Amino acid sequence: MAVAPTTTPIVAGPAAAPRRAPAGRSRTTWRGHLLRLPFYLLSLTMIAPFYWMLITVFKPVTEIDKQPPSFVPEHPTLNNFYDPGYSPTQVNPGHLQGIFQRFQVDFGFGRFMFNSLVITVTITVVSLLIASLAAYVITKHRVPGRRLIFLLIVASMMVPWQTTLVPNYVIMRNLGWLDTYQGYIIPALAKAFVLFFLVQFLHSIPDELIQAARVDGAGEWRIWWQVVLPLLRPALAAMSIFIVLAEWNNFLWPLIIVQSDEMANIPVALARLNSYFTGAQNQGAIMAGGLLASLPSIAFFLAFQRYFTRGIVLSGLKG
Repeated sequence: MAVAPTTTPIVAGPAAAPRRAPAGRSRTTWRGHLLRLPFYLLSLTMIAPFYWMLITVFKPVTEIDKQPPSFVPEHPTLNNFYDPGYSPTQVNPGHLQGIFQRFQVDFGFGRFMFNSLVITVTITVVSLLIASLAAYVITKHRVPGRRLIFLLIVASMMVPWQTTLVPNYVIMRNLGWLDTYQGYIIPALAKAFVLFFLVQFLHSIPDELIQAARVDGAGEWRIWWQVVLPLLRPALAAMSIFIVLAEWNNFLWPLIIVQSDEMANIPVALARLNSYFTGAQNQGAIMAGGLLASLPSIAFFLAFQRYFTRGIVLSGLKG
């Protein structure tokens, strides 16, 4: 005879009390915030000018001159980029030239953005290829005097780059490269710091990997292109951020060799804009140019930030 199973009644107990964070952990959190307070204040000093530039870009001319100034655009507009109401034959204080109407060159401000893009991309790509090839030779080949060569390259980092301005200018003038793309690019291809960084990173690559590629019949160029460069990807991405930011914002060397508006890059164009057009009524166009100049570098850093962190960490651990 089957016995029916008995069920035990479930007695609802008291509701479980919510877990509370240990007191020590909360004290540690507050202590951490207090220790980071100077960094928070420092970040405000960096964010505040960018925010002021951002709101000024979208203010009309009358609102830019307003006293006291407003911290939020009351009547947002895009006229600081291009003002369709501007007419060179009619003077209207409320309608001035936008940033794309200021320069009498082909494509206006877009010409300077194109110059900066060509120069930055070319210098970044070519300098990384040259530095990676030199680092491969120094670390994986028994070249006579390679340690001395490496020390001389590292020692060149201690020489202020401003001391090379006059010799480089004389060389560019004798070659006829003033006001040309090659005058921009050629003197900027040698990057001692990039070479130093890649050498430290390449020390983490086992020599047996290179020897195995040679045994398989790969030549040195193929080993560099198909073995070394893929392994250097995090380090190359990290260094590309430094190079892109430096060349995109480069001002002094382009200012020296540029003689025409057509060959100016963005920093030189903004400097000339500030000297040609002064006064509060032109601040909107100047701020618009500054915003257009800063957005590509910010986007590039955000896109390659994880590679930057990984490359720095790996170089520090394995160098």
